[in-house]
Amino acid sequence: MQWPVFCAVMVLLLFQPSWTTAQNPVQSKQSHFLIPAEKYSPERARLVAGSIATVYAGSMTALYSTWYSDYPLGRFHVFNDSDEWLQMDKAGHTGSAYYLSRWSAQMVHWAGVEERKSVWWGMGISYAFLSTIEILDGFAVPWGFSFPDMAANTAGVGLFGAQAMLWQEQRISFKFSYVPTNLAEQRPAVLGGSAQERLLKDYNGQTYWLSANIRTLAGWKSCPAWLNIAVGYGAQNMLSATGGKQLGGFSVTPSRYRQWYLSPDIDLTKIKTDKRWLKTVFEVFGFLKVPAPAIEFRKGRAPLVHGFYF
Repeated sequence: MQWPVFCAVMVLLLFQPSWTTAQNPVQSKQSHFLIPAEKYSPERARLVAGSIATVYAGSMTALYSTWYSDYPLGRFHVFNDSDEWLQMDKAGHTGSAYYLSRWSAQMVHWAGVEERKSVWWGMGISYAFLSTIEILDGFAVPWGFSFPDMAANTAGVGLFGAQAMLWQEQRISFKFSYVPTNLAEQRPAVLGGSAQERLLKDYNGQTYWLSANIRTLAGWKSCPAWLNIAVGYGAQNMLSATGGKQLGGFSVTPSRYRQWYLSPDIDLTKIKTDKRWLKTVFEVFGFLKVPAPAIEFRKGRAPLVHGFYF
């Protein structure tokens, strides 16, 4: 995920309520802070609006001061980065857009807005946030406004919205996992100088997943409600955005390659519990792929079995 978006999402999680859906009908007659209001609540709406506005303003201010202020700004221009990082950055954009939409919609619904309307609100909030970043990129001389990035953002927003409208639940979730690599040590300015930076910048260690719920998609009622099957995408040996360049005295390895994975997964939000706070915890950490055995596929090599992969 792109680090400014990731940071904003983490702040939004501080305000993340649980979202009761038709497929998760645990109700309570008692008033509870984490339970969505049965009807529109002006007090909650003000809290949600204030929280989102604060996160938006704060993240954009921090983004400008810590990122764009270090680079020259110029006239608005367009930049085609579709061939960079083997599209790992585009996967990050898709995941960021998906969860910004999902969590924003849940916050709006918590204020008592009808679910279908809250879905549109969540999609709009996500798209507005990410579009602002792209517009800022458009004025930054080293980059530019990226239509491929916007396409990835649209895919993430659409993945959430289409499922919410069609099924009133998320049967296919976007997930993320990360394992540190030693490649960042060669280019810390690009791939991260600290563990926190590498988590967000070192695409070599990231894997992005589409995790599908077996029971709801296949209709297998005997299958546990929480059991998923996930398809992952990763890439390796990337020291720069594109390969085949000389960088700082060493040659970028030409052996960069894509990786595909197949692995079982757990949808934490489908685990039954009457504890509202635990539902919220499951929703907050549901974007992480659960470590599990996996089969790796790559071009020109036999499938590789991992007994434990994250």
